Amino acid sequence: MGFRVSKVYTRTGDRGETGLADGSRIAKQHPRIEAMGDVDELNSQLGMLLAEMNEQGLSELAEALQPVQHRLFDLGGELAIPGYVTLGEQDSNDLENLIDDWNGELEPLRDFILPGGSRIIAQAHLARSLCRRAERRLLAVAADATQQINPAACIYLNRLSDLLFVAARLIGKRLGTPEVLWAPRRNTEPKS
Repeated sequence: MGFRVSKVYTRTGDRGETGLADGSRIAKQHPRIEAMGDVDELNSQLGMLLAEMNEQGLSELAEALQPVQHRLFDLGGELAIPGYVTLGEQDSNDLENLIDDWNGELEPLRDFILPGGSRIIAQAHLARSLCRRAERRLLAVAADATQQINPAACIYLNRLSDLLFVAARLIGKRLGTPEVLWAPRRNTEPKS
């Protein structure tokens, strides 16, 4: 994939532009850069979740999720090099298989659940919500006909958010933490 960064600061971005790996320069607030940042933030939060999983004795789940960090870094590469493709249909299929395996351990969902119950469950939901944001941002870039975005990457983020939802539920089950069910407020407004 080209050269490796040996110097952390370059001073080339001091005026609000950054370089893509193909040598082109774009504004730091360009939607492509925003998408890269959201994927990076998701990857960082996933790293926090994996560390917490290992500390909580859930290394089996962490090991199954570990490859996702690498695929997210691949996605960052796709965004950094317009036209470069690494993610494919099999990557999403792998997530679907994991969703099916993990979901098989869970009771059917009958109510909406809130992102809580424990810090690790909330971290999984935070990763899920960041994944949804990254997906929305990537779809916004893809909607621009001048941008080259791999459709498989959009599908991957969609499946990943589903996997993280299931992971949050499975973490709770494995740790014996009850799900926090949504208690909707009843409409108290008089009907007109």
